[in-house]
Amino acid sequence: MTTPRFSQRLPATFFDRVQAQLREGLAAIDCDALITDDPEDVAYLTGFFHHPCERPVAVWIGADGTTLLLLPELERDHALWQHARAEIVAYPEFPGVVPPFRHLRAAIPGAAAVAFTDTITQRRLTALQSAVPGVRWLATDLVQRQRYVKHPEEIGLHAEAARITDLMLAAGIELIRDAAAGGGPLPSEAELAAHVGAVGTGTMYDEHTEVVVVAPMAGGLVYAAENSVRPHGLPSGYRLRRGDTFMLSLGCAVGGRFVEGERTFILGEPTADQRRYYEAVLSAQQIGGAAIRPGALCREANAACLAVIREAGLGQHLRHRQGHGIGLGMHEPPWLEGGDRTPLAAGMIVSNEPGIYVAGHAGYRISDSMLVTEDGARPLTGYPRDLPSAVIQV
Repeated sequence: MTTPRFSQRLPATFFDRVQAQLREGLAAIDCDALITDDPEDVAYLTGFFHHPCERPVAVWIGADGTTLLLLPELERDHALWQHARAEIVAYPEFPGVVPPFRHLRAAIPGAAAVAFTDTITQRRLTALQSAVPGVRWLATDLVQRQRYVKHPEEIGLHAEAARITDLMLAAGIELIRDAAAGGGPLPSEAELAAHVGAVGTGTMYDEHTEVVVVAPMAGGLVYAAENSVRPHGLPSGYRLRRGDTFMLSLGCAVGGRFVEGERTFILGEPTADQRRYYEAVLSAQQIGGAAIRPGALCREANAACLAVIREAGLGQHLRHRQGHGIGLGMHEPPWLEGGDRTPLAAGMIVSNEPGIYVAGHAGYRISDSMLVTEDGARPLTGYPRDLPSAVIQV
């Protein structure tokens, strides 16, 4: 019997639900419609994923039930192929004899007050206001806040992305072990990065249907020794060697929904310092994970997590917060940081990724994507975190 393939496309009922939810929000702020040109918002509200460029793509959600998707004519077939849940309003080309937003104006009913997402550029906003005059404009983060809590269908996509991320982590370690067993040189950072990315995308195309292509689909940061002191350092040609501390900071997106899973490894028997650094970060991650629960403020979880590292006498090596929200963006609000008072709620997905960065030596970071549940939180990613699992004998 053939195993059913995993579909990355969300059903039309999902988009009907999120659009209806947004309309409830519009009523609360006394607006007749909302427009957004943020590519992630467009995908969230209609299911249309695209490569953003100079040609505007925007969604108009009217309180009257209207949902319009403004896009260039060259994207019409692409939107139909993706079953975009909206009425398409296409314009011939950009900048156009008739500017794009005037085509939208011709399709919309009257509106006295229109909300716009605060991610829009000043140039786009000016063009929009010129095309749709005589209304009151209100900047809002309504869509952003709605995206905080994931629907069950989205959680299913995130869970599948987590499964693949764990496969990528395992594939990276297998590549190193195979190289060591063969007696040849260990892989370079760039070779590891290419390998794990291919495993992630290959798994999707082998096992899924209607694969949603976003950037990046699968891969991440791979760095060793002193290169890993830079939290967002890019892979280089550096070749791993015995004694190194190295990180696989990986993730992927299924159906446009991201997950990250990061692990730190040690090549060979760890030194006393390597043990100390690793165990401090592991303890911070465990306590930080326990602090992620419904009702807790983001700043409170962050404080509990990072206090562990400071109490271990390693506070001078901190360079970032505990974590951040994850969804259609790899990094999105809310932020697990001292300045964010957002209360956590069931259905949110956030990263739990404390790290320390020791100049002249290496960085140590352990990260899981955490689903906030009714009574706490659980990691979606599950690759082992204990020190013995982090030691790679070479």
